[in-house]
Amino acid sequence: MSIDIGNLVHGRETYIADFGPGFVMKRPLPTLGDAARDDWLAKQHRTKEIIDAIHDVGNPRYNIPTMRFIKDDEYQLLEERAPGEHLTADLFKSVSRRQRYEIIDGIAAFLVDMNELKPIGPIVRHKIADDIKFNRLDSFVNNKMSKLFTTAETQKLGTVRDAVGTFEYDTRMAWSHGDLNSGNVLYDPNTSTLSFIDFAEANYQFIYRDIFSPLQIELDIWNQVYDAYTKLHNNEIYTMPGIRNPNLRNIMKYRIITNLLRRIIKASDDIRINSTSAKAIENNNAKIAFIREQMAKIEYVEQLFKNNTK
Repeated sequence: MSIDIGNLVHGRETYIADFGPGFVMKRPLPTLGDAARDDWLAKQHRTKEIIDAIHDVGNPRYNIPTMRFIKDDEYQLLEERAPGEHLTADLFKSVSRRQRYEIIDGIAAFLVDMNELKPIGPIVRHKIADDIKFNRLDSFVNNKMSKLFTTAETQKLGTVRDAVGTFEYDTRMAWSHGDLNSGNVLYDPNTSTLSFIDFAEANYQFIYRDIFSPLQIELDIWNQVYDAYTKLHNNEIYTMPGIRNPNLRNIMKYRIITNLLRRIIKASDDIRINSTSAKAIENNNAKIAFIREQMAKIEYVEQLFKNNTK
């Protein structure tokens, strides 16, 4: 019997089904071939090892839903369901002041625990442009943008591109979640439970990448999370500069801008020049509006740091 994939709750490789109270069953999409299914299974085992390691830290400030088991012969796994809903800016604003403080503290504690699960790397010089698909940003600014945006807008993004393209800083590699966004963090206001999920991208990353991740940017709490992080981490393992350190503030600014540029790059890839169909024109207009929103946010971030208000 064929399975209608359109009726499944699924991602790029996995579909999800409810499995009693508090659990979900996951399996690879039926469209995957044998090799892809085996790769999927290997990824689940690797993910389970990571989840078990951070869960075993046992920090009460946050929750890590566990994988109960993986059945290799049936290509399926049983996973605890994280309580609550995705931690969006709207949800964060709706909870009490005490709960907002607990969320900030929980995010910082989780970041520290992840970073200290494995040895911290030595200090190295990192070029921040390597964190994005910089050649695509460059191509957009040089080729597409002038055809769809004003001269001032094109020049402005070009200036941001040039600044990001040359910015370097000292940092370390640390074990990290790798994909911290509101889709992978849930919060239950009724129980004040903060949960982190989806560890498939966990790996060594430059340490500031998770600290100034899309989640903290969306919630506008990057400053508070960093401050809490520096109070919780083990200074004997590695030191972090103070929140007012000029070099750190440049890192903060460009890490936030880099996340916004990542959104611009993704949207720009979908823009089509000389489109004639109504659907293509509508898509272009939506992407242009979205890019303008991100550029306004970049301007806002630049002003915050220029005025020393964050």
